[in-house]
Amino acid sequence: MKVIVTGAAGMIGSRLMLGLNDAGIDHIIAVDDLRDGSKFRNLRDARFADYFDRDEFYARFARGDFGRVDAVFHEGACSDTMEHDGRLMMALNYRCTKDLLDACQRQGTRLIYASSAAVYGGSEVFREDPACERPLNVYGYSKLLADQVVRRLLAQASAQVVGLRYFNVYGPHEQHKGRMASVAFHHAHQFRADGRVRLFDAYGGYGPGEHARDFVFVDDVVVVNLWFLAHPQASGIFNVGSGRAQPFNDVAAAVVNAERVRAGAPALPLPQLVAEGLVEYIDFPAALVGKYQCFTQADLTALRAAGCDHVFADVATGVRRYADWLAAQPAA
Repeated sequence: MKVIVTGAAGMIGSRLMLGLNDAGIDHIIAVDDLRDGSKFRNLRDARFADYFDRDEFYARFARGDFGRVDAVFHEGACSDTMEHDGRLMMALNYRCTKDLLDACQRQGTRLIYASSAAVYGGSEVFREDPACERPLNVYGYSKLLADQVVRRLLAQASAQVVGLRYFNVYGPHEQHKGRMASVAFHHAHQFRADGRVRLFDAYGGYGPGEHARDFVFVDDVVVVNLWFLAHPQASGIFNVGSGRAQPFNDVAAAVVNAERVRAGAPALPLPQLVAEGLVEYIDFPAALVGKYQCFTQADLTALRAAGCDHVFADVATGVRRYADWLAAQPAA
């Protein structure tokens, strides 16, 4: 089997490459933009056949230069939700996906691509339904436009097309993402640097640290991608999350307790972590007022109906695994 992974040096793309390798698939063409050369570290352990820069790949794929390709995993995107350059977002997140979709359909190549829970924005219901899609930023809008194109195509598609709406993904290989890295990543580094983790105080009807998200461990995301690869008859738009909303307090407690246990100290309940100053609350940023999702929770009805019954890790389990991985990494 020959597959292509775009965004191959990113968190999801690189972990997906390892998952493909574990499944016995090594004939992989990796695609990314390595102007940030440090991202090469995410590719070191993966086995793949070739690498192409993003700026070269799309035109060559459209011309058919790579011959018969069984599937493309399109993980490449601009994922900075605070990026306000609409032209950039539309070029990278909509136009690239649309052109890739068209080329895949012409060549009979299956396409599994990254969408985002950001399409739901201000909605209180997170179901793959146009009535629930209310993006709050141009990032979410760019992703939604690609999904809308796929919806119109599905009835006459010549090859599998799957859009995966990722919720709050965290885990290994996200160190290059800077401010867009997960809260678990930032909490781990905060605790090592300052001996405490900081969370937002009360906002939007939610108490301190009680804003809740659907946090999903990256290796669970990989499992879902590989499930669709193994089930070519399944097409559509699907949520990928744990199906449970958990507060940021849970993430902070999991990070701090993982560090404590590693140091030989006992895990503590959240109230005691707060009382001892290991978790503290800061004022909610004025810049995020009106632009912040206080609650997300993936509705997994469509994913389950398609036949994917994967059980996702909860925060305590996934964050502990991630914290252990971070602790094992050499100093930058």
